[in-house]
Amino acid sequence: MHQKLFSKDFLLVIIGQIISLFGNATIRFALPLYLLNQTGSSTLYGTVTACAFIPAILLSPAGGIIADRINKRNIMVILDFFTAAVILTFSVLMNHMNLVLLLTVTLMLLYGIAGAYQPSVQASIPALVSQEHFMEANSIINAVSSFSSLLGPVLGGILYGTYGLKPVLWVCMICFFLSAVMEIFIHIPFEKQAAGGSVWETAMTDFTESARFIQKEKPVIGKVLLAVCGINLFLSAMITVGMPYMITEVLRFEAETGNRLYGFAEGALAAGGLTGGICAGIFADKLSVKRAGNLILAIAAAVFPMGAALWMLSSDLLIYSIMTVCCFVIMVCSTIFTIQMMAFVQTETPQKLIGKVIAVILTVSMCAQPLGNALYGVLFELCSGFEFSVILFAGFISLIIAIRSKRIFEKLE
Repeated sequence: MHQKLFSKDFLLVIIGQIISLFGNATIRFALPLYLLNQTGSSTLYGTVTACAFIPAILLSPAGGIIADRINKRNIMVILDFFTAAVILTFSVLMNHMNLVLLLTVTLMLLYGIAGAYQPSVQASIPALVSQEHFMEANSIINAVSSFSSLLGPVLGGILYGTYGLKPVLWVCMICFFLSAVMEIFIHIPFEKQAAGGSVWETAMTDFTESARFIQKEKPVIGKVLLAVCGINLFLSAMITVGMPYMITEVLRFEAETGNRLYGFAEGALAAGGLTGGICAGIFADKLSVKRAGNLILAIAAAVFPMGAALWMLSSDLLIYSIMTVCCFVIMVCSTIFTIQMMAFVQTETPQKLIGKVIAVILTVSMCAQPLGNALYGVLFELCSGFEFSVILFAGFISLIIAIRSKRIFEKLE
């Protein structure tokens, strides 16, 4: 029986996501910034954030496999409780261990949990809403993520800049605990699948089945994934490493002001995601998958004003403003694109494969991020004084990828 869009259970998922993702956005903003403030090294920052992505890549397939074989509600509850425990452990040990090692391990755990968590959320949508509402449901989940990501860095930046890291840790811990309690009351329809052999054999069979589906039955998904990997490598990683480094280390702001401005910039990214999610929901019937390539072109084009401003302007505040506006535009377009692709995949994929296929997509699309983070950490430090050249390099490569991949999207139905 199909469910209406705003059922009780879907509303509980939304509320739980708001609380959990707010804590997630805040802690993933504060910890890397704390490392950058303590060391001032973009290379170390890029390396640590690159390491943090590795567990997410490894655990996303596991998350998809688990999402199809275990009640998705239980996965969300357990992982949120575990995240609260990880943050508590960090807060206890932060003054008694090597900071770089502890922070690296903590971020790896947090990203790994998120990698295992998200396939359950995405795979729960087809179980809670009917197919004609997939686009709206994905838009709502993305809007919730963006709204939480908007509040997280902004409030986290103010709290961190004013009182330091400890209060941020306690706020995030409370968020994950409350989210876990909220999710206990969700009912997600679940039909247990038979497992053949050991856990490892089952995992390999499930992963192989989903990869074969993408390769043989829907090869266009694989082609789109390659384009996304290229954008993640050359553009997303540049923003991930470049934004905090430029604002807190390159532009001549006082330390406290720089941290707060970086929080606002992260908030602008999230506001772009929120705007993109709302637009995708409102114009769901008018958005054509065939024209999705134009969104990638717009994303690449928005990089060039950032590099030009850093190259030609002398006002730090004006440079910051241009970079923030460009990042907002990038997030609007990328969110609409992501929602279109996710709705397409959910529509074209059999129910029993949705969790696994989404996990493979998330895994492959994330693979380029660690390499990109490490690359740009080194590039920004090597090009000290000429950081604009790194940004323009990212723009040119992304534009080439966008132009070459546009034909792929035009073949989508």
